[in-house]
Amino acid sequence: MKQLPITQGELLYDPEFLLPTDAEQLYNTLEQQLNWRQDSIRMFGRIVKIPRLQCFQGEPNISYLYSGLSLYTTPWHPAIEQLKRQIETISGYQFNSVLINFYRDGKDSMGWHSDDEPELGPEPVIASISLGQPRRFLLRHRFDKSIPPQELLLNSGSLLIMAGQLQHYWHHSVPKTSRQMAGRINLTFRQTQQSEME
Repeated sequence: MKQLPITQGELLYDPEFLLPTDAEQLYNTLEQQLNWRQDSIRMFGRIVKIPRLQCFQGEPNISYLYSGLSLYTTPWHPAIEQLKRQIETISGYQFNSVLINFYRDGKDSMGWHSDDEPELGPEPVIASISLGQPRRFLLRHRFDKSIPPQELLLNSGSLLIMAGQLQHYWHHSVPKTSRQMAGRINLTFRQTQQSEME
């Protein structure tokens, strides 16, 4: 994997982690077989539907809270669990859950945010696999506006790992676009602290 130049954090990128045929097959499998849902969150005092579909998988008794929305793991899809093992082998990191987002077209997006929720620990490691339509991935420093923003085009089959202090110092987003876009599935593997659910 290639270390990308960025201050205050680690950003690793492999644009060809999966072969194109494997990425296409995995995209089609997940699009058809996952139980996609469109959740709602509270934003500026209003309840709004998030602009994408999602699901959350992993080991039992894991929950993830963001923007007032609580997600609870469902069992691993076999293809996703196999992909998790591949990433763990090449990266040396361990993951127990995955948040999967389905961007149906260019109108679906992810706003500026950091993955810095308490249940992800003090220095979260996020391993992101992109499938389908390439989309722009933007980063901007949270505090020092003199540091230039960063931009990557995340290709189908690529692996991006965010680690170290990156979530403390950087926001990232997948912006909307008016261009005609096919679907994109993004899997973000993470190590989430287990809850005390019965």
